[in-house]
This record gives sequence, C-alpha cells and structure tokens, in this order.
Amino acid sequence: MGTFAVTGSASGMGAASAAVLAAAGHTVIGVDLHDAEVVADLGTAEGREKAAEEILSRCGGTLDGVAAVAGVGPNLPDAAAVVSIDYFGPVRLLERLRPALTRSGAGRAVVIGSNSASTVPMIDDRLVDLALAGEEAAARARARAAAEAMPAGLRATAPSISAYASSKFALARWVRRTAVTPEWARHGVLLNAIAPGAVATPIMLGSTGDEAGRDPDAFPTPMPLGVFGRPEDIAFWVHQFLRPEARFTTGAILYVDGGTDAAMRPDGQPTAMTR
Repeated sequence: MGTFAVTGSASGMGAASAAVLAAAGHTVIGVDLHDAEVVADLGTAEGREKAAEEILSRCGGTLDGVAAVAGVGPNLPDAAAVVSIDYFGPVRLLERLRPALTRSGAGRAVVIGSNSASTVPMIDDRLVDLALAGEEAAARARARAAAEAMPAGLRATAPSISAYASSKFALARWVRRTAVTPEWARHGVLLNAIAPGAVATPIMLGSTGDEAGRDPDAFPTPMPLGVFGRPEDIAFWVHQFLRPEARFTTGAILYVDGGTDAAMRPDGQPTAMTR
C-alpha cells in the first residue's frame, strides 16, 4: 500500500478522493484549513512550505502520490486570493514534493483544474503569462485590477470569474509543460489533470445556489447527461491517475464534466498542428 497526500481533504472532491484512497488501504495525509492531518493555508507561501514540511515528515521523505484538489471558486470576492489558491497553491506544493515522489520509484500527481478554462470566454492572457512565469505578486495585482474593471452585475454574482478561469487555464498549461520535462518524466513521476464541470460541491453550490430543485437543463452551460456530477465521480478518476498501473499517461487533461466541454466546443479537440 502507498502513502498519498490529498489537499482540500476536508470537503467536496478532496474528501471523496481521500476516502477512496483510504478505502483501498492506502495511508492518506490530508491537507486543509481545518479537520486534516496537516492544517495549512495553501494560498500563502508560508502555508505551502508548512504543508510541504509536514507532509514530508509524515511520509518519511517518500511519497507515492499527490492529489492537489484544494481550490476556491469564482464567487470568492478577492480575485487575488483565487490566483494564489487555485494556481500557485498546487504548483508550488507539487514542485516542493517532486523529490519525494521521485524517491517512490513510481510517483503520481494529479491536479484538479476546471472546464471553465475552456468554456468561460474571459481568459486573461496577461494573467496566465504572469502565473506561468511564477510572478505571484504581479499576478495577484493583475487579477484584482481586472476584477474591479468588470461590469457591476457580473461582479455581484461572480466577482472572480476571470481570475478563476484564467488560473485554471494556466494550471492546465503548467501541467502540460511540466509533465514532459526530464525532472518529472525521466524520473517516472507522472503528472496529469482532471477538468471537472458542474459537480455538486460546496464551491459550486456557493457559486450557483442550492442544487435542490435546480434543473440541470437550465444551468448556464450545457449539461448533455442531464445531471450534476458528484464528488465521487471525480474521486474515481483521481484514484485511477494515482495507481501504479497508470504508467503511460502523463500531461493529460481529462474532462469529467458530463459532456459540457464537448457540447460547447465539439471541434475544439483535437487541434491539428499547423507547422
């Protein structure tokens, strides 16, 4: 059996992922703001370092896998915090834990992105570039300025929608770029991402209202299956990506969104090379 770190383990998809791994007999090191083995704020540099140190102490310096699930949604008032939590949180923590994953001989990492990266037409290219360049302070300032410039109506319902979608877009790019570098790929450490859609978690319900009585066909984006996802639907794929048998998949972005992205962008993938 292995040892796995799961961020956001106190609720939603993180709690479901931790439960699936524990049920399979693995040791799970949960990370969250409360009710976890490691209590830390991944939205700050200090919190990420604290989380990394405590995880490494608990696993003895060797880690079989990391599920970076912790995140916040577009309803958070502070767009800067969204960038720090949703992009820099998983990226910095995974960078810090990569040596421990290498030591396992078959390290696995999966991050939770979002189909908002490809279905929300509010990607801020400058913010994405700043995030990928590692410029957290500048990215936070950009996110705040962009949020303040949004129309008042949109700001009232989804004040951080652009920062959220842009952070998840940058995260998907980071996964694709990073997974194939020698430091990861040639050491057998696989890195993939899951892009959920409308999953009934506290984050989604906080952004869209109570699920009870809601018609999926009236949701703002298409819902081809006619149902909302559940945290367990995401946890299933988290487990698959973390299995030792998943040895030939890295740099993948798996949409687990009930067909939303396919309905909105049927010709978006694959994209042919032009040169």
